[in-house]
Amino acid sequence: MPWIQVKIDIHPAQIDSIEELLLTSGACAVTMEDGKDQPIYEPERGTTPLWKHTQLTGLFDAAADMQSIIPKIEARYQALSGSPLPAHRVEILEDKDWERAWMDNFHPMQFGTRLWICPSWREPEDPNGINLMLDPGLAFGTGTHPTTALCLAWLDAQDLKDKVVVDYGCGSGILGIAALLLGAKRVIGVDNDPQALEASRENTRRNNIEEDRFEIYLPGEAPDIEADVMIANILAQPLISLSPTLANMTKKDGLLVLSGILEQQASDVSECYSEWFEMNPPEQKEEWIRLSGSKR
Repeated sequence: MPWIQVKIDIHPAQIDSIEELLLTSGACAVTMEDGKDQPIYEPERGTTPLWKHTQLTGLFDAAADMQSIIPKIEARYQALSGSPLPAHRVEILEDKDWERAWMDNFHPMQFGTRLWICPSWREPEDPNGINLMLDPGLAFGTGTHPTTALCLAWLDAQDLKDKVVVDYGCGSGILGIAALLLGAKRVIGVDNDPQALEASRENTRRNNIEEDRFEIYLPGEAPDIEADVMIANILAQPLISLSPTLANMTKKDGLLVLSGILEQQASDVSECYSEWFEMNPPEQKEEWIRLSGSKR
């Protein structure tokens, strides 16, 4: 079953109130983990000490409308505490999301005919292939999730030579870096998570790509641009609300690729973008859909 997770960076004193808000807002489960690598040694009997910097994760069904749920959580927390909800982010749960636990099982993977995604700690299986060396850190995007795999396979099939690409919701940078390795001239990456921006920068260096070829921005800070290719692998509701923005950032006859969409959400997203784009039939992998089109 596909899932969405909400990650919130909190102080231990905030746990009870935020955990309750997540559960009453539809979270199926809430977990806590160390946010800053702080060891806890031999706690006193009967106590449950928590880390000074704790990351609280709420797990939601992937069909949940997070664009309406998150503002309600923010408003209720503001009313209860008198302060804003701490820093948080919403992302698709990858197939292997336990922190670093997938490393032993993350093998080089081929997408299409040319492109390979290779863990940075392993040797490429095809030295003559286009090998993207990846360490996603805490950001979304390893290629193991169907939404990312669908986008990588699409990129491999395109002629990207000298193209300008926007990767909206860049996460680990996997799609933007793949586009550069496949011939793109320039990529603009956008993400609202500072950890994602750092992961994108580090993976750009790891693949020996000049940093000025992969420009990385927070939303609202990206330059005015008309891209040859617009890629957005996020979620259905944000894709719908961002449709005018993504359309304005795509040039006439430019290509559009959207993912992070469940099968039952695809028609709504496609109908929304059809105002600006000639949409192609959807492509599916497991429960997830990739939409593509070209701007009129």
